Amino acid sequence: MLFTTKAASPLHNFQFAPGDTLLFGRESAGVPDEVHAAAAARLFIPIKPPARSLNVIVAAAISLSEALRQTDGYDFQRP
Repeated sequence: MLFTTKAASPLHNFQFAPGDTLLFGRESAGVPDEVHAAAAARLFIPIKPPARSLNVIVAAAISLSEALRQTDGYDFQRP
């Protein structure tokens, strides 16, 4: 799954599956066109104006958290 500002599908509408790969481009340039074209899905994280973008680390943390939540990837036990 490629996370990009050029995507049409929001993160919360996507169904993650175990084994999915989350891909993020550089903050300054994104990913090359061939990577964008080859991605199985292209997603964005909705944010409210006036915010324009998220730091790539913040975007990765949000996305990974949602993917783990959907796939029961939080495999820990409380004491």
